[in-house]
Amino acid sequence: MIGAHPSGVQLPLRVRKKLRTRQALVDAALELFTERGFDSVTLDTLCDAVDVSKRTFFRTFSSKEDVALAPVHDLWAVFMEELETAEPTGGPAFELLGGVLLATLGRMGTDGWAERLRLSRRLSARTPSTEAHHLAFCDRTGAAIVTVMQRGFDMTMQADPYGLRPRLAVDLLAAAFRRALERWVADPSESGH
Repeated sequence: MIGAHPSGVQLPLRVRKKLRTRQALVDAALELFTERGFDSVTLDTLCDAVDVSKRTFFRTFSSKEDVALAPVHDLWAVFMEELETAEPTGGPAFELLGGVLLATLGRMGTDGWAERLRLSRRLSARTPSTEAHHLAFCDRTGAAIVTVMQRGFDMTMQADPYGLRPRLAVDLLAAAFRRALERWVADPSESGH
């Protein structure tokens, strides 16, 4: 996933280097946070593990919570890309969103993303500041999804002046996905696939 754009086009060297640094930070953060605990790992320790400066870290992430949640953020960034190009099905909004989520999961690659997601969610479940960061992210992302749905799928405000239908569809999808993710993360028979 690091060397090429999803379209198969080779990315410029500078972009590839930034992506490799980002991935190294995510991998090191999740490993260190898992081994030592989120609060026990300083930003200096994380930056030293990847041999980058704090300045480089902050050009990539806004906080330790942000790097810890990178696999979740990556998933929903791809979801938004998929949603922007999705064709209206004429069916319920929840079905459309479910199809977009399945397409998104299919694009997440075989580069260890699933195991990073598992580690991220386990960390979030036991770290209040990370979970609070995650919930705020979910709220912002849900609002962005509703905006795309209203704009792209002709969900006029006349029929639903408060935008409740798309928001309820998004909330239902998020709740179903979260429950499925919790079960998957907790299942000891799964090895990250």
